[in-house]
Amino acid sequence: MRPRLVPCAVILSLSIMSCAPGAALDIEQRIRSVEDGLLKKNNDPLQKRMKLADRMKHYNVPGVSIALINDFKVEWAKGYGIMEARKDRPVTPDTLFQAASVSKPVVAAAVLRLVEAGRLELDESVNDKLASWKVPENKFTTEEKVTLRRLLSHSAGVTVHGFRGYAQGEKIPSFLQILDGRPPANSAPIRVDIVPGTKYRYSGGGFLIVQQLVMDVLKKRFPEIMQETVLGPLGMTSSTFEMRLPENLAERAAAGHRRNGRPIVGKWHTHPEMAAASLWTTPSDLARFAIEIMRTRTGESGTVLPKRPVDEMLTPQIGNYGLGLAVIDDGRDLFHFMHTGANEGYRCVLVGYPERGQGVVIMTNGDNGEALWEEILRSVSVEYGWVRDSTTP
Repeated sequence: MRPRLVPCAVILSLSIMSCAPGAALDIEQRIRSVEDGLLKKNNDPLQKRMKLADRMKHYNVPGVSIALINDFKVEWAKGYGIMEARKDRPVTPDTLFQAASVSKPVVAAAVLRLVEAGRLELDESVNDKLASWKVPENKFTTEEKVTLRRLLSHSAGVTVHGFRGYAQGEKIPSFLQILDGRPPANSAPIRVDIVPGTKYRYSGGGFLIVQQLVMDVLKKRFPEIMQETVLGPLGMTSSTFEMRLPENLAERAAAGHRRNGRPIVGKWHTHPEMAAASLWTTPSDLARFAIEIMRTRTGESGTVLPKRPVDEMLTPQIGNYGLGLAVIDDGRDLFHFMHTGANEGYRCVLVGYPERGQGVVIMTNGDNGEALWEEILRSVSVEYGWVRDSTTP
């Protein structure tokens, strides 16, 4: 089915809305440039620029939502296409998507807030405070310990890359069953099989250890912890870590879609692996999170974290990964952080350039959405000067 570009409101920051009409027209032109400038490669010639509507059709991705950050504000946010194939409900800036692994930097911020409050330690063995479950000791953990710093930077030597979640009708395991890989869990046991601190290896399993740790220490449900530490303070009112969406949010949630464009049975999978993959949110809400990190990085007092832990968050620990975020230094003011996400039926990306006060969040409801957001990101990067525009003479 051909995805439709459904007209919907463009959300502009208050400063933009209060500007002269010409400024608003400039924003509209930038939006059109992004929509008409998708690229397979950054150095493709002008004639290879593509339209968003055509690429959505090409990739069988029914819906896309974008929030663009400029001058530390959401400059514009816009939805495209539909929430579910063969249905008429348009994607708007208020449509929720599964953020998948983009859950992890939000969790990292919550953890660092607990570290600042003295409830957790970055460099002590997590087994010192884990109560309901312990990381099984073995020959690798006798050499080095599993710590929060290593878990947040994917260097703790922990297994299990990611999780597919649970389809409608499948039995949901307990959290302890997931940690130990016992039925009905559909993932392997979370164990240490590399000496901690010696190698970067992406591990969603490591963030489940983080989840158990914060629940044991605070003696609260994980969604409540995330609401109190990050989502609430930042005004992320369209966001939740609840694995079962509250009714008021479920009605605004986009269904996930397979590569052939067909909806997932039951619309989406359920993720009890909350710290690794369960965040439901909108691009504008995730943009609020990115803006908080960027503002604090550049010296403003943060709502969630002071500058020191944010600097640590954005300092490579091993490879190019900080605490919860990948960090890339392209020189001058092009230092940036990012994280991607991929759940069944959803693909997304968050990017922030602290020195420029710019960034973008792109969320899609299709398994082919990664290829699509890559093309959108190239268009945004050219329009906002993050890469050189090679399409013009």
